[in-house]
Amino acid sequence: MALIPFYSQRNPRRFEHKPIYYDPHKEEMEARKLRIKRELGMEAPPEKEEYGSRIRGSFVEGTKHLKRSYDRGEDGASRVKKSGWMLLLALLLVIILWFLFRG
Repeated sequence: MALIPFYSQRNPRRFEHKPIYYDPHKEEMEARKLRIKRELGMEAPPEKEEYGSRIRGSFVEGTKHLKRSYDRGEDGASRVKKSGWMLLLALLLVIILWFLFRG
């Protein structure tokens, strides 16, 4: 009886994507052509900073509340600090009310 577990947690299913049309030879040839063009100067290397800068602000621009706080100059640390002060104020208020109405 001890060998049979009564509760066993199931493992999540794995993501297995098998591409339908995949030609490794063609992909290798395209990468080789691109590398040769870059070596000969026919094509400029990709700009990594340009791609990163497009991603960086896109999430903040898509949400109203983050954009508003970003425009006010707030960052994550200041929001955490403000939440801490609010929690401390609420705790202080609860303590004062407890002393006033305890009996």
